[in-house]
Amino acid sequence: MSENIEKAIKNHKHFYSCSAAILCAFAHEIGISEQEARTVAAPFAGGKMGKCGAVLAAEYILSKKYPEQAEEKCSELEKAFVDMNRSAMCRELKGALTGTPLRSCRGCVTDAAELLDKML
Repeated sequence: MSENIEKAIKNHKHFYSCSAAILCAFAHEIGISEQEARTVAAPFAGGKMGKCGAVLAAEYILSKKYPEQAEEKCSELEKAFVDMNRSAMCRELKGALTGTPLRSCRGCVTDAAELLDKML
């Protein structure tokens, strides 16, 4: 397991939001500080934008790292995440509508970090 993935999981264990766990672990990849990463991550957390915050954070990293290929890279990441978890929507992953979670938040952070790490 790479250092970036380990750091994302550790961040989440230390009560970072799903999006902040990813963005802070991979911030150096796009040349921003962890403080900047936390600020960027805030609107993505807790399903505020519908999609899983870990996925949104990973897509943000990809779009900044590969601006010319952002749409393609983000689509690839999201497809792989959905293939793993059956959804990229926070409410569905948490089981908010069914009472049966598809994936834990920590699991989503792990999956998004692993996919992002492979794509970088």
